[in-house]
Amino acid sequence: MTNDKDRKAPLSLSPKGKLELKKSVETGQVRQSFSHGRSKVVQVEVRKTKKRPLTAGGDPAAVRNATQGAAMTDTGLTSTEMDVRRRVLEAEARNQEEARRRQAEAEARAAKEAEEARIRAEEEAKARAAEEARLAEEAAKAPPPEPEPEPVVAAQPAAVEEEAAPAPRSVTRTVPSDEARPGPRRVVSDEDDENRAKKAPRGGPGGGAPAPAKPAPAKRVEPKRRGKMTISAALSGDDRSERGRSVAAMRRAKQKEKRKAADMGPAERVVREVTIPDVINVQELANRMAERGANVIKVLMKMGVMATINQTIDTDTAELVVAEFGHTARRVSESDVELGLVDETPEENETLVSRPPVVTVMGHVDHGKTSLLDALRATDVAAGEAGGITQHIGAYQVTMEGGQKITFIDTPGHAAFTAMRARGAKVTDIVVLVVAANDGIMPQTIEAIRHARAAEVPVVVAINKMDLPDANPDKVRTDLLQHELVVEQMGGEVLNIEVSAKKRINLDKLEEAILLQSEILDLKANPNRACQGVVVEAKVEKGRGSVATVLVQKGTVKVGDIFVAGSEWGRVRALVDDRGGRVESAGPSYPVEVLGFQGTPSAGDDFIVVEDENRAREVSEYRQRKDREAQQVRSARGTMEQMFEKIQAGEARELPVVVKADVQGSVEALVGTLEKLGNDDVKIRVLHAAVGGINESDITLAKASDAVIIGFNVRANPQAREMARRDGIEIRYHSIIYAVADEMKQMLSGMLEPTYKETFIGYAQIREVFNITKVGKVAGCMITEGIVKRGAKVRLLRDDVVVHEGSLGQLKRFKDDVREVREGYECGMSFENYNDIQSGDVIECYEMEEVATVL
Repeated sequence: MTNDKDRKAPLSLSPKGKLELKKSVETGQVRQSFSHGRSKVVQVEVRKTKKRPLTAGGDPAAVRNATQGAAMTDTGLTSTEMDVRRRVLEAEARNQEEARRRQAEAEARAAKEAEEARIRAEEEAKARAAEEARLAEEAAKAPPPEPEPEPVVAAQPAAVEEEAAPAPRSVTRTVPSDEARPGPRRVVSDEDDENRAKKAPRGGPGGGAPAPAKPAPAKRVEPKRRGKMTISAALSGDDRSERGRSVAAMRRAKQKEKRKAADMGPAERVVREVTIPDVINVQELANRMAERGANVIKVLMKMGVMATINQTIDTDTAELVVAEFGHTARRVSESDVELGLVDETPEENETLVSRPPVVTVMGHVDHGKTSLLDALRATDVAAGEAGGITQHIGAYQVTMEGGQKITFIDTPGHAAFTAMRARGAKVTDIVVLVVAANDGIMPQTIEAIRHARAAEVPVVVAINKMDLPDANPDKVRTDLLQHELVVEQMGGEVLNIEVSAKKRINLDKLEEAILLQSEILDLKANPNRACQGVVVEAKVEKGRGSVATVLVQKGTVKVGDIFVAGSEWGRVRALVDDRGGRVESAGPSYPVEVLGFQGTPSAGDDFIVVEDENRAREVSEYRQRKDREAQQVRSARGTMEQMFEKIQAGEARELPVVVKADVQGSVEALVGTLEKLGNDDVKIRVLHAAVGGINESDITLAKASDAVIIGFNVRANPQAREMARRDGIEIRYHSIIYAVADEMKQMLSGMLEPTYKETFIGYAQIREVFNITKVGKVAGCMITEGIVKRGAKVRLLRDDVVVHEGSLGQLKRFKDDVREVREGYECGMSFENYNDIQSGDVIECYEMEEVATVL
């Protein structure tokens, strides 16, 4: 059971036909307290909502009865009167709320102004205290004879106190917490200001007129220095809150005054060591000297150099600018990365040990150099050479019966391998000149003598093929005199041994001569140092990568060493000797194959072991960059020269070629041989030359340039062969270098324009001239010499002077056309597009024969 008070108001319909929920509202006021003594009154409303009971089933009759009885409420007021009453109450509530809001804003504004006044007072008090402390310190340090600047300095804090005194007094009464704070805030009161003004002597640091107790607003004086900018001052927009001098500015001013008081001069100039690279711009030079860029440009203009801030200048000009500013210049270059790479310090005798001699075998092709070396090594190297000639440069080490070791370097004898012979002569200690007893001195023999003389190494002459019946060693010795080689038999110093590689005759004497020559040279090296050597040959092998044959000259190379070889670098992964065995290290005069190159080096490059990988990378990158720049210069020069040549002599035909070989020396020899072929009309242009097999990129390059691919002792992979077959690219495989030269020469000859040769075939004399309608003039002739053929070239001779040259139009005998008429027969002839013929003229018949041009 519920009583009447707890019973909720029933749900009724308004006169407008809408459901309406009656609510009871309770209002009240609550005062809220904030910091710094501020408070605010807030209006609170508590609304109680009555829940309407729902009638079961929603009877329409009950709803209708409730609608009809809604005209009267419990209070005795109609709904219209209740609406009017509600609008009046709402308007009154809005007015009260507006009044309360204005009152709260006024209170907040007053509190904000009071807070800002307090903050300004505190800041002015701090500034006044700091100024007084500074004046007191300066007064204590200043000498007695200089009293003039003191009244001027003392006037400033007085002016500040004159304005700032009233504000702190009012604020300190309202905020008790400020009165208890120690420090400069005590100077806020007026009594302290007046006492301080009375105690200070007239004209002293604290002098000046005392601040009035109540300054008039009309006589308000702006202070010379403002306080710091605060957030409240910025938001309020007060004109008095301008930004003043910062603490750093005041500190700098104080230091400046101290320097003036102590009569200190300007700071001493700092002399710097300026590093100048090969090329430097003006801005970078100014930064390194710690000078302004405008000053550097002025100095350059005085020197006659008009340069902007970003323009580069050369090293000499930069050094003059540095000297002009009084600094020390230190010039550096990109090539400094190679400084110290090769140790040139002389070795001490205690560290040197004897090393095997390095002997280079040189001579003309097919004189038995490799066969002689095979006989010494008791191997059969020559059997694996294509065409019976050596096309690679190899290094081998031979151990004698007595334990002595000799390192041999075998060089090719073909004319194309001049560079290989030159490299062999440079790295050698002794040159063994092999001359065939039955052949004598040949062109490559003379070239080998010149290389040995240029390298300034001794020569030992081995007269080979003494087992042949037509051997004539005396003729060889006599021919050597023409090239300043005087053998011992003729009173000279050059050792010569008569040997036979096939019959193994006098091989021991040749070894004794080599060892004797090495003892005279006293060859020594230090094995306990960083390795230095030379790349004898380089190649690319499947599964092994780039492999180079290195001849160690100084030090010892070990597995794991980091090295630089020309423009390539790497880490030694494995060392293989000339017999194919793995070794852990290789000392001086030891030939060894090195695995671990990042790229394929060039034959003849230096091989140097460095301390770390970073140094190797720097040297390699520098050398590669220099090689690219040199290549660009060469290509640009070649392009200009080719352009002018084509302008002068017409368009020259070129045969593009892609060269792939097994070793670097063969690539070099092939490129040199092919570039020498051709003439002004046709030439070979090598698009790409590298070591390794023929791959897909080579086929793509050849297709784009319509080039011929030459594979020298290499083959194309299956993918490349399929691409070449599909695209119609011609791949020519060779293993002998002169076969390559002959084939390329034939191809160039086919590109030449053919020449034509004139061949005389006969004479005919004109006996009578007939004029035939629709045909023209026809000559009745008698063949006086040779034969006349239809379609042949003819010349019309009148009094032995050529008056016409053209082709024969018709050749008839009686009424029939014939192919030829021989001597002693009559015939009729007519010319193409020519009718001025007379009796007694002579017709000369000839043919043009095409002749192929040969290089």
